[in-house]
Amino acid sequence: MKSKVLLIEDSTSLAVLYQQYVKDEPFDLFHVETGREAIAFIERNVPQLVILDLKLPDMDGEEILDWIVENQVPTSVIVATAHGSVNMAVNLLQKGAKDFLEKPIKADRLKTSINLHLQRAKLEDLVENIESRFDRTRFHGFIGGSLPMQGVYKIIDSVAPTTASVFIIGESGTGKEVCAEAIHRESKRRDKPFIAINCGAIPKDLMESEIFGHMKGAFTGAVTDRKGAATMADGGTLFLDELCEMDLDMQKKLLRFLQTGTFTPLGGMKEQKVDIRIICATNRDPLVEVEENRFREDLYYRVHVVPVEMPPLRERGGDIAILANHFLKLYAKQDGKKFKTISKEAESLLRRYEWPGNVRQLQNILRNIVVLNDDVRLNAEHLPAQIVPSKQTTTRQRPSSVAVNHERTPATLVHSSTPPHSMHPIDNGLDEANTETNADVHTNEMRPLDANTVIRPMWQIEREAIQQAIELCDGNVLNAAVLLELSPSTVYRKKQAWETEDDKNLV
Repeated sequence: MKSKVLLIEDSTSLAVLYQQYVKDEPFDLFHVETGREAIAFIERNVPQLVILDLKLPDMDGEEILDWIVENQVPTSVIVATAHGSVNMAVNLLQKGAKDFLEKPIKADRLKTSINLHLQRAKLEDLVENIESRFDRTRFHGFIGGSLPMQGVYKIIDSVAPTTASVFIIGESGTGKEVCAEAIHRESKRRDKPFIAINCGAIPKDLMESEIFGHMKGAFTGAVTDRKGAATMADGGTLFLDELCEMDLDMQKKLLRFLQTGTFTPLGGMKEQKVDIRIICATNRDPLVEVEENRFREDLYYRVHVVPVEMPPLRERGGDIAILANHFLKLYAKQDGKKFKTISKEAESLLRRYEWPGNVRQLQNILRNIVVLNDDVRLNAEHLPAQIVPSKQTTTRQRPSSVAVNHERTPATLVHSSTPPHSMHPIDNGLDEANTETNADVHTNEMRPLDANTVIRPMWQIEREAIQQAIELCDGNVLNAAVLLELSPSTVYRKKQAWETEDDKNLV
């Protein structure tokens, strides 16, 4: 199968010229004119190479490079730049671009550069495959060689070549999508598309259209025909994340699709047949969902052929240090920082922490440390308060029982849409004998406030932050969730709860 190269160039005439240059080369050159089209293309089918123009009508090329790096898209980027922007191109090389081509691009230079980078990509894939077979500390997108992860790798090796349905179960942030992609890349469908859908981030009214597509006029706003994920994944793999979030009516339609391999687009009259492999995932206990009548039992038995249980980070032992070092060096390189190692004390603290947010939380903490500091070694003082217990008791001068409640507060804020005034008061576990001592502690903490200071409830600040992010992203909840570093299902659930509450207040 030919390699795919994506050309992002707003000049149609230049694009036609470049396509003419490489018409006899052993790869396919695709062309898009805007940044939005480029991101949509990459999300559907990742090319091996991207040729990126810096000046686009809707965004800077640098934004697209940042998006590729942030989302760890497995592709190489060549920057196309005018003579006066060479310094900018060099800066982009430091951010992750592999090369740059100076305009006007000559035919020989274009062909040589593309072929060189495609050969390098094939070599890197070969090395990764060899390492994944013999050095099991790295396996496709996974990093870590703990026993729980070795078990996951072995299941992937066994199930990938088959046609069996796979159900990945694990807490948020454990790498369920990475697991699904690894199965796809190990399967015979590796050269076909891998399409991922987050069922918790899509409104139930749009879910059928998202998966099966729709015809023009199927509903208000359907001005053209649109292919769904099932059509785009034909021949490849469709990954349905957070399946237990799917509406029961849609579960019934999905079950029929899985049984027959056929579907009818919304508003259509003719059935379509596709050949795809379905991989599902959830962060809930599917059997509990079945018992609570939120998940169809027949669908459960249809998709739960080979379960893969992703271990939480707290059970992966030495992988925590390996991952922390990997993210530290990755972000330091991206941001031009000095960080190279982690001290033994900091490493020990990282290992002892429970990691409720798993690998995603570890990523975010390391990213935060690198952004705010510029040292050679990560020490204990760089770590946030929830990881270093002494920071909670010493700097805040609080009793241990209060510190525990403080540590749990962020999880409550993230997962609850209920305003604080409707919550039950927290029992801090203090008896009357300790009342005087704790009064002294709180007295020491108090600081005189300016007369104009206003303390606002956290739920109000959270709501404003989420609403502003959604507005900034033109109503796209998925993009807003990425900016906020939250799960899309969490953002959508909160948004829906606020809208419901506002509707009740209007009545």
